[in-house]
Amino acid sequence: MKRYHICLSGSGGQGLILGGVLLAHAAVIDGKYITMTSSYGPEARGGASRSSLVISDKPIDNPMPDKLDVLLTMNQESCNCYVSHLKEDGILLVDSTMVKHPPPIRHYSVPFTSLAAQAGAALAANVTALGTIIGLTRIVKPVSLQIALRARIKEEMLPLNEKLLQLGLKDGRKLKNHSSEYYTY
Repeated sequence: MKRYHICLSGSGGQGLILGGVLLAHAAVIDGKYITMTSSYGPEARGGASRSSLVISDKPIDNPMPDKLDVLLTMNQESCNCYVSHLKEDGILLVDSTMVKHPPPIRHYSVPFTSLAAQAGAALAANVTALGTIIGLTRIVKPVSLQIALRARIKEEMLPLNEKLLQLGLKDGRKLKNHSSEYYTY
């Protein structure tokens, strides 16, 4: 495995910091080195929110991601703000429910918020997005993400979140296996 630089970005209330914690927990289960930083606006909901992670098989000397291998943008503002940090061959995933004007570069558009809403919890779009990232990249093992989810999600919300994780994993695998069909400009 190489060193992955990842940013999960969007608005407060979309669960991006929890998403970073889940991904970090899964990486630890896999025996990887991990650093994570988060930032969020002073608003309870609606302000900017971001989790930045570095995941590696080797010790990490710089905890801040350089150019990003994976960028998840769950709203238009974060897409506009962070897309310049993406590596030339990096993976950009946009929530097409919330990002109406993606940049004119190769990216994957997935309606994470709509998919989660159809399943019964729009606020769990972060879990669908994490599943998609893992299905597409295999940064961590899917089973490790499932274990992290069980350890961090309230029991009454776990069945729905596990369902959304499986939906995301399935979508991610589909994107990986048919990337030329799903990459958009």
